[in-house]
Amino acid sequence: MVTRSLRSLIVPAALAGMLAIAGLALGRIYAGGLGPRMFLGAAVGAVIVSVAVRRLPSWSVAPLSVLALAGYTLLAVRLSAASGQIHGPLVTLTVDALRNGIPRVLTAMIPVEAQPDTVAVPVVATWLAGLTSAELALRARRVLLACTAPTLLYAVVLYTIGPNANAALWQPICFAGLVALALAASAGTRGGAAPNLTASQRHALRLRLALGTAASLTVSVGLVAAIGPSVAAGVHNRPTDPRRYVAPPRLDTLDENPLVRLSGWALNPDQHLFDARISGASADKYVTRLAVLNDYDGVTWRVGATYRSAGRVLTGPNATSAGGARSGRRGPAVTQQITIAELDGRLVPSVAVPERIDGVRVAFDETSGTIALPEGLRSGLRYEVVSQPPRTDGNLLPTADIPTGPGVARFVTLGGAAPPQIRRLSEQLTEGNGAPFARAQAIEQFLSEHYQLVADAPSGHAYPNLNFFLFGPRNGGGQRGTSEQFAAAFAVLGRLVGLPTRVVVGFRSPTSGTAVRGADAFAWPEVLFTGIGWVAFNPLPQPNTQPRPVEDDFKPKPEPSTPPPSTAPPASVAPSSAPPKPSAKAAPPAAATPPGTIAAAVVAGLFLALVLTVGLVVLLRTSQRRRRLHEGDPPRRIIGAWLEVLDALRLAGRPPPRHLAATEIAEHAARTADEQRTDEQLKSPIRPAAPGLDELAGLVNVVTFAPDGASAAQADQATAAALAYVEHLRARRSWWRRLLWSADPRPVWWGRGRR
Repeated sequence: MVTRSLRSLIVPAALAGMLAIAGLALGRIYAGGLGPRMFLGAAVGAVIVSVAVRRLPSWSVAPLSVLALAGYTLLAVRLSAASGQIHGPLVTLTVDALRNGIPRVLTAMIPVEAQPDTVAVPVVATWLAGLTSAELALRARRVLLACTAPTLLYAVVLYTIGPNANAALWQPICFAGLVALALAASAGTRGGAAPNLTASQRHALRLRLALGTAASLTVSVGLVAAIGPSVAAGVHNRPTDPRRYVAPPRLDTLDENPLVRLSGWALNPDQHLFDARISGASADKYVTRLAVLNDYDGVTWRVGATYRSAGRVLTGPNATSAGGARSGRRGPAVTQQITIAELDGRLVPSVAVPERIDGVRVAFDETSGTIALPEGLRSGLRYEVVSQPPRTDGNLLPTADIPTGPGVARFVTLGGAAPPQIRRLSEQLTEGNGAPFARAQAIEQFLSEHYQLVADAPSGHAYPNLNFFLFGPRNGGGQRGTSEQFAAAFAVLGRLVGLPTRVVVGFRSPTSGTAVRGADAFAWPEVLFTGIGWVAFNPLPQPNTQPRPVEDDFKPKPEPSTPPPSTAPPASVAPSSAPPKPSAKAAPPAAATPPGTIAAAVVAGLFLALVLTVGLVVLLRTSQRRRRLHEGDPPRRIIGAWLEVLDALRLAGRPPPRHLAATEIAEHAARTADEQRTDEQLKSPIRPAAPGLDELAGLVNVVTFAPDGASAAQADQATAAALAYVEHLRARRSWWRRLLWSADPRPVWWGRGRR
């Protein structure tokens, strides 16, 4: 008895283990252990509920399990909200998490923090898969079919993970082992062949089993031969990341190009932008970044970030990415407590390489380390950031190399053709400077010695603006500019000589107090070195110094077709005044699958799954009816006909009470057939009577008390009576109930339960 009870628990335990493996696999892209623990709880809880109520009627299982799921989901939302410091009514958080959970999981930054909107959908999916598999295994005794739900869940989890986690070979191996264990345990609990079979029947049964086994083996070998080579060839391929099909949050023009805001802040130097309290290091040692601008099209520098919804833990730039700042050493942690005053927009200021942020939910670009607040900054907003800025070893810079390859292509790309004078200047600056650091120093020194820093220079960093800044007449407004022109000119000259460069917009630490004002805003260029990371350069002139004339060190050739400008260019050619024109030579963006295609594929897949499910149910129902009415000896066929009648009454919503005798059930069936009429049939003056079941009830009593007293003719008579009554009862239903009659899967479970 004990051994049998333990054996009956093997299948539920195996199903729970499969669901748990799927949860652990998904937990590999979550930060901390809260998410995986919640998924494990959902896997075990769903199976335990089904095991606990297996003795109850089948109709009560789903409501009880869904009720338990609702309670567990509320618990998961509450725990994750407390962990992520998310405040609000529990019901509101739960509804929002269920409504927006899928897109937020797909747009969340890796590793995903366990928050209500990132754990609710996986918990619900795991629980529903557990409910489905447990019911198929425990009630319908279809263990192989029951393994489909955990397998589909595991496949969806692996697709969701994509290339964002390392391979864990033990998980699929254990998953396959649990499937085999469940199938072996279910095979061991089945009874042997009926002892009353004749020799010919036993031979036919063995032949059918052998043919079925051979057919299954043939199909399996064929599938392995067909898809095995392609699967083996794709083992080392990088999985597709589903996140590339989901559009992350986008920012407006000012947030994409904050360089254009520097001139406005320079004209309002006393504007109170925010307060910053920095601890862990001297306040004047670090600058606060607002944005990193990576892309230049000849007109505008842009952030070009891919923002992902983030929790409190930020991974910072990846060490493996071309833009990563983590390539080199990192300094001590720096904590910033920032309170927003008059700074607007969506970009969130912080010290370089932020690792954690508290007090606000943000979107984060891992490549550049830029933080954005989708709903925008507001006065009084307070948050705390913990950063670990890089520490540059100056002794390594003179011999440092620069990275190459597709990963750094965006940092050396220029939109369109640069003006000839700018190209000649870049060539002159690199003469005799072969090392990358020497080239960067030459550009830095030339800009700082020959140009003047002013606060009232017009904004703009397109090619015409930079050309005028570098070579325009000093008495006409040329050779003077804000940090915008200095940083942009350095970055363009650097890219012309092969240096991977970018522009950063940020703020100096206040010399006294905590208030950061408009005068503290500036821009600076950075150069990427192999093994060191991004290194900042300062092309601004030293205070109280007079610039040297550019003509002393560089004599540009006059352009015959375009005379030198005699006046300053327009105040700004930034996107706020003229939309940028994409360069014809710019590389086209990678084609992404449109959202409509993904939605259509999902809908088509769901429709195909529905059609296959309905077809499977109809096939099982047809096979069940054939076994009941046409296979076996006469007593078994008579009982099968009676079971068909009982199933029809239950499908009609009028199951007979268990205490009724066969003749009383026949009377109950007659009354039910007369009641189940459609509106059209009630209006008709002709009401055909329902086929009688009295003779069938009598035959049931005969085979119950005298099994050998029934003949084949009586079995045929019982079959005809049952079919006639079932068809008569079905015809009395409404059109849509008649349509669903043959696709209802419940008779399959009822038939298994009566064995």
